Amino acid sequence: MAFSNNSGGGGPMADINVTPLVDVMLVLLIIFMITAPLMSHKVKVELPSATLEQKPEILQPPVTLAVTADGQVYWNDEAVTPDLLDARLAVVAQMQPQPQVDIRSDGFTKYSVIHEVVQDVRQAGIRKVGFVSTPER
Repeated sequence: MAFSNNSGGGGPMADINVTPLVDVMLVLLIIFMITAPLMSHKVKVELPSATLEQKPEILQPPVTLAVTADGQVYWNDEAVTPDLLDARLAVVAQMQPQPQVDIRSDGFTKYSVIHEVVQDVRQAGIRKVGFVSTPER
């Protein structure tokens, strides 16, 4: 028969039980051993490499049209009338290659005013029309 003495058997135990930690580590090890082969790509693809001897030149700088809230149109920060705008757009449409026309507008500009400017640009025969905005923060 085994008898115990009461000289330390009833107090709190200060040792850490590592059995659950070892169990979790073994489960994670098994999971990683199963999923690691799946992460390699089975299909080998020959990716193209970029070989630019020289950078492409931008021959024509873009034209910027600014539209204010009151409907005034600016051609590269110069105020223009509707007739002058149509004449300049016709000249730009004849250029080879055509420069891009970027349209900037005030945040309070009505969409109908912007639509009229875009229609004028498209009717002039300009193919590249873009909109400029501020990036989100």
